[in-house]
Amino acid sequence: MFIDSRFLTRPGTAFEMSALEKIEEQLARLRIAKRSVLREEPAYLLDIDVSRSAPSESSRCVAVSCSNQSIRLYNRETLNFLREYSSRPGMLNGVRFAHTCDSLVFSACSDGTIKCWDIRLAAQKAVQIFSGYPSNVFISFDINCNDLIICAGTEKVEKDTFLVFWDARGNTDCAGTTREPLGVYSESHNDDVTKICFHPVKPSWVVSGSTDGLVNVFDIDKDNEDDALISTCNSDSSISFIGWSGKGYEQIYCMTHDEGFCWWDLAQLDTEEPITLLRIQDARDTVCIENDSLNYLVGGAYHEKADRLFLIGGTSTGKIHLLSCGADGLSLVGTLGGGHSATIRSFCWNLADESLLTGGEDAQLLLWRPGAVEKSLAKKETLKIASSVQKRVRVHNSSLKSKKK
Repeated sequence: MFIDSRFLTRPGTAFEMSALEKIEEQLARLRIAKRSVLREEPAYLLDIDVSRSAPSESSRCVAVSCSNQSIRLYNRETLNFLREYSSRPGMLNGVRFAHTCDSLVFSACSDGTIKCWDIRLAAQKAVQIFSGYPSNVFISFDINCNDLIICAGTEKVEKDTFLVFWDARGNTDCAGTTREPLGVYSESHNDDVTKICFHPVKPSWVVSGSTDGLVNVFDIDKDNEDDALISTCNSDSSISFIGWSGKGYEQIYCMTHDEGFCWWDLAQLDTEEPITLLRIQDARDTVCIENDSLNYLVGGAYHEKADRLFLIGGTSTGKIHLLSCGADGLSLVGTLGGGHSATIRSFCWNLADESLLTGGEDAQLLLWRPGAVEKSLAKKETLKIASSVQKRVRVHNSSLKSKKK
């Protein structure tokens, strides 16, 4: 008879499964529950977000930003296609639902606007447009946790790179309403601002990442850009992903376009302790995966209950690797296979119900649930999709140094 030692009681102690072991077990039980039906025009699935405040799980929506310049909406539980919004001729960059209103979805556009759609309406026209300045090409954005402020990052034009801010409050009853910026930050980055991420609970804190290698943390309640800059951290490479982690979300981390990883603790800013928790030049060389490999990093997610930062990576053939992040490095937690047939580009991990949404270059949106059984197990062929989307990688200027500790 097999006895799992995790459920034995040690003499004098109540031995419980660790938080990490629980997550390993949850991941091992994940199976494909739903698979979206391929559209007539297949496209890379670049970014995923899920509505947060819907009254029931069955009414929640998934928004997906696609390489064909569209946002597609799906039912969260069934992955049934609902509708599509087009940004042509501009390219959409990122997608976010409002935090307090599940019917509003936003995206940055290369035409110098942030567009807001009301998914309750059948109309294809944006209900609100946040316009930038004439030279702005937005490639990143986020909306803060109380839905009051939008911030977008621009491509570098000549010598100018901006973080542009708007008041997100407004009348969405009049379709096409245009809002002008509140102002900009222009001194803290000197190349494309590839990522923007507001703090999960502090509405005025925002972190930005750029191809200049810098990760800047701002408190936008301050009167000017210099005073707002809390910290500048240097990753020494072009930023592909940034996020918040740790108890109280006092840590920031980033991934780079050459698969590097950096992790900093802002709680140490006013101490003599170093703020760098971990720096890895190339995760592909440090993560040991038996009989397999890690080809790239996609993003990260902080698990509050486990107090653990996890990274999502994968292979060019569609396998998904979940990595645990610790002060001693990255380690493999588990691998998901049999779903995608090409590179994973996006994910959304719901820690409440242990489900996972993934999208990739095979044009598939997958919903993974513990113990699920997919009704149709038909093998999906690899899709060869011609995409205009290119990674934003530029030569990094290694002479750039941190402005602050």
